[in-house]
Amino acid sequence: MDQDRFNRAVYVISVAAELAGVHPQTLRIYERKGLVEPARTGGGSRRYSDADIALLQRIQELTNEGLNLVGVQRVLALEARVEELERQLAESRRQLVESVESTRREYRRDLVPVKKAVTIYRRGRH
Repeated sequence: MDQDRFNRAVYVISVAAELAGVHPQTLRIYERKGLVEPARTGGGSRRYSDADIALLQRIQELTNEGLNLVGVQRVLALEARVEELERQLAESRRQLVESVESTRREYRRDLVPVKKAVTIYRRGRH
């Protein structure tokens, strides 16, 4: 999905609540608890994006599994941290592969074939 479209805040609270499967008042509670931060129009109305809807659905999954909102907040923070660490790990791996390949190319360039590099001297009999 297009990231700009995914993050574009277009849904009013009633539509967002219906898409997430919760009551609009629940969305207000989630906002007060800091679980979701909808965009605001110039007039102050809430607008939710597809990313917000996905987050709201994740919150619902966690609360349905028995977590309270503090637990949900902690799980979401840990999931975000894991995602960031996975991104960093992937970038580190990419840099490592690039470095190894660069070093390998450099050493291959400096190598001289054995036949050209080795000269055998034998003492001759006088």
